[in-house]
Amino acid sequence: MTPIMQLLLVLALLIVAAKLAGLVSTKLGQPAVLGELLAGVILGPTAINILGLPFLSDSHLGETILHLAEIGVVMLMFIAGLEVDLTQLRSVGRVAFSAGICGVLAPLLLGAGVALAFAYPGQGALFIGIILSATSVSISAQTLLELGRLRGREGVAMLGAAVIDDVLVILVLSVFVALAQGGGGLAALGTITLRLLLFAALAVPIGIWVLPRLAGMARRLPISAGLLSFAVATMFLYAWAAEFIGGVALITGAFLAGVLLGRTTFRHDLEEGMHGLAYGFFVPLFFVSIGLQANARSLGLGTLLFALVISAVAVVSKLLGAGFGARLAGFDRGASFRLGIGMISRGEVGLIVAAVGITQGLIGDEVFAVMVIMVLVTTLVTPPLLRAAYARLMAEERRLAVANVGGQED
Repeated sequence: MTPIMQLLLVLALLIVAAKLAGLVSTKLGQPAVLGELLAGVILGPTAINILGLPFLSDSHLGETILHLAEIGVVMLMFIAGLEVDLTQLRSVGRVAFSAGICGVLAPLLLGAGVALAFAYPGQGALFIGIILSATSVSISAQTLLELGRLRGREGVAMLGAAVIDDVLVILVLSVFVALAQGGGGLAALGTITLRLLLFAALAVPIGIWVLPRLAGMARRLPISAGLLSFAVATMFLYAWAAEFIGGVALITGAFLAGVLLGRTTFRHDLEEGMHGLAYGFFVPLFFVSIGLQANARSLGLGTLLFALVISAVAVVSKLLGAGFGARLAGFDRGASFRLGIGMISRGEVGLIVAAVGITQGLIGDEVFAVMVIMVLVTTLVTPPLLRAAYARLMAEERRLAVANVGGQED
């Protein structure tokens, strides 16, 4: 087969496998991303090793798939930016900031400490801590939506805390990668800061005053999907500028582009168009590609032990960190505990950070496989823990309601 025939065949197989696995996952009460990840693990070197099959001889096939997967990461972060509601974020105020900040610090410190205890080098250990700092509340949000609790005070606070968490992790990741590439030192940090400020000084004003006007013009042009094409071009340009000008990660620029375009009146149109484009092709490829890169066969007994320990630390550190932050800001013990549970899942954000790490050479294949296991564990445990926590709350609410009715009758 010619290279293009091989690419078309593999893309078809990967997308079908991702969607079928996602369907099975949702039927079992789990998020679709979990099934897509597992599909990649099965198709990857852990089991089938599809890219190593004899009839797929193109040496550039894996690289091409990874490039398409990176576009999926950029689109995923752009969509995350579109969904940031700045008004809602302000309404939860102190709780969101406190829970978000503590929910980053605790996993970062504990994760790095555990990695150091397992004899990982300082830079790699710190990056493992950064991966553990990530949060993805899409799984928790879906669970709370099913329970009718998403728009309550706890649900809104959890969403706000996740936004703060994501912003902090992206900034920490970007600075860490830039320092690692620049060799460190105060001079390097100063250069990074100046480049970041220059990028922000250009990107933010353009996003506030220019992008809305250009988006309106693109929508009125007599061309097909003009607004969506403009959004995609803006997303790519901001991602490029973030790294070329700001010296930070591509995903930082994509996220910022999403936040800025999310302020416009075209937000819902963009969400609808981008969701179809991203989740129909690019995002499933990203999740499957994570599994394709993870090789569980390479894990020895020591690494498996590390995977179990780091997964436990991932659960406990986020629960304690975010929960403690919410408690400091005024939530009671039960509400803080439930918010902490909702922040446990690392989901796609943890995978994005891990993918940046392996791309930049900050972690190796072994650590990457461990991080995939950690993401799978945190993704699996979050929905049942959250349902159990709210089951207790709702049972208590029913008991109080019955008691109040009885008291009124007396």
